[in-house]
Amino acid sequence: MANVVQVRIASGSLWVGSDAYPLRNISYVGQWRLVVNKRAAWRRFAMRALLIWIIGSILTATLDSIGVLIMVVAMALAIWRLVAVLARPVIYGLILSTAGTQRAAVWSTDSTEIDYLIHEVTMAIGNPDTAQLIFNVENAVSGDFVQQYGSGNVGKAAHHGPGSIVGGS
Repeated sequence: MANVVQVRIASGSLWVGSDAYPLRNISYVGQWRLVVNKRAAWRRFAMRALLIWIIGSILTATLDSIGVLIMVVAMALAIWRLVAVLARPVIYGLILSTAGTQRAAVWSTDSTEIDYLIHEVTMAIGNPDTAQLIFNVENAVSGDFVQQYGSGNVGKAAHHGPGSIVGGS
């Protein structure tokens, strides 16, 4: 899940991996936090457990010990999924606005890395021609970035690397 992304400030540009952002065009530098919705995870677990109990009761009545085994395995799987969701770390993103568009430049599980980058990028915006920095984000996270607006929207944007997102399925 985690990999290293190099962030460089040189020649008036911010480089995140292979993506370049001219420092003079950056109008906002900030941080996003992605946190697991624990209430929703517990709600899904409760619904799954109730469904497993109902179906397991029917299977136990008809199949005896095999039904009990199926019910125990299904409940263990539901508990495993709950623990996997609850164990996900908070993910912090370096957000840049250029020409009115907000973009997630890099994501990390370590908030201090993103805080440091926010400070350094902000300082570099003040001196775009003289600023120099090379920083490796050690806890960088890559994967899919999904935003949904309105009900029934099933769009997904795949996040390939440190910069932009592209539409996909």
